[in-house]
Amino acid sequence: MRGHDWINTCLPDELILEILRRLDSKSSHDACSLVCKRWLGLERLSRSTLRIGASGSPDIFIKFLAQRFVNVKAVHIDERLSISLPVTAGKRRRRDENSLLSLKIHFAGERNEPKEEECEPFCLTDSGLTAVADGFAKLEKLSLIWCSNVTSFGVMSLAQKCSLLKSLDLQGCYVGDQGLAVVGQCCKQLEDLNLRFCESLTDSGLVTLATECGKSLKSLGVAACARITDKSLEAVGSHCKNLDTLSLDSEFISNKGILAIAQGCPLLKVLKLQCINVTDRALMAVGASCLSLEMLALYSFQQFTDEGLRSIGKGCKKLKNLTLSDCNFLGDRGLEAIATGCTELTHLEVNGCHNIGTIGLESVGKSCPYVYLLLLSSAANFLRGQESRLWSVARRLTELALLYCQRVGNFALTEVGRGCKYLQALHLVDCSSIGDEAICSIAKGCRNLKKLHIRRCYE
Repeated sequence: MRGHDWINTCLPDELILEILRRLDSKSSHDACSLVCKRWLGLERLSRSTLRIGASGSPDIFIKFLAQRFVNVKAVHIDERLSISLPVTAGKRRRRDENSLLSLKIHFAGERNEPKEEECEPFCLTDSGLTAVADGFAKLEKLSLIWCSNVTSFGVMSLAQKCSLLKSLDLQGCYVGDQGLAVVGQCCKQLEDLNLRFCESLTDSGLVTLATECGKSLKSLGVAACARITDKSLEAVGSHCKNLDTLSLDSEFISNKGILAIAQGCPLLKVLKLQCINVTDRALMAVGASCLSLEMLALYSFQQFTDEGLRSIGKGCKKLKNLTLSDCNFLGDRGLEAIATGCTELTHLEVNGCHNIGTIGLESVGKSCPYVYLLLLSSAANFLRGQESRLWSVARRLTELALLYCQRVGNFALTEVGRGCKYLQALHLVDCSSIGDEAICSIAKGCRNLKKLHIRRCYE
């Protein structure tokens, strides 16, 4: 109200801070910080998360941010994001802010004549990571995406000063065994660790980490780490009893490593594997031991058959989400076992599995009434000429996606419109035989539809 301040004169700092903490977007935080000097200071205290681009001299930039936002618990630094340059330096800006502006413009000018030796100032370095450790004492979550100039020395400094760290994402960082070992020794509350594309790591670093802080670790991701082998997974299986999420993409992992995980991590809920040397034996161990498994994703498996998937169907009764991609030796019997045994299944994705046919999907439709059925390009082959047979058993679908199914005609979606009253989402991509008649049937019959995606369906 004009002439009256009914907020600042009545509300204490603690209450305004509580209100600011409940804001749900960065734009709202920014707007509140512009109201007055008091709100600017309180808004800075309420910030718990920062997202920072790793270009434009991030080492210096982080030091300025740490002075302003002292209660930050989560920091995300992404090499792919750039720091926007402020346009003006107002009268109220402090001397250090003007210095920062000059520094940024200086670096921006250098970019006009790029040279290899000048690339480094625009990337986060160990110095910047040390600034993170010094400035954010309450840090619990740190994400470094493709910060390739960060080495073990920076990670060691971080771990020694940020013992409350619970989540660490080192994707694409050139971090060695020494840095990872210190993380294990200092960060005893670490729960989430992502080591995707950390090419310099070996078994030595991961084994030490698992030994030192394995009791707290719940989630682990490893991909494109050529020197991480079954030895690391054996250590994880021995020391990480509370692990519930594991993502592996490696051609150097074999049955031995997966067996160690299955036997040592009974609480596992999410398992994603792209390991070409893993066979039915590993899946049998998962089915026998991982009774809490809720999500299983298998990519590019060339050595397992229906026998392995039957073990999953027999043992993993809580499975809700199954992804099968390019599993060439998997057929209808394996999928039937999943449908019969995993009655809580809600999401099924089949992509490039040429031997899965209508019989397998029929069993899913009969046994899993609310399944999300995703059929990708190669799955279109077994739909030809069998539309009515498939759709007659898929009457309780909530989400249906047809991608590159060019021989699925109007009649198929007419049946969906008649029977699938619970359908909420429909995705049609490159379905050249589907036309207006089908969409009209969907509109009339599927009154619960919330999402419709149509692409390259020219009829």
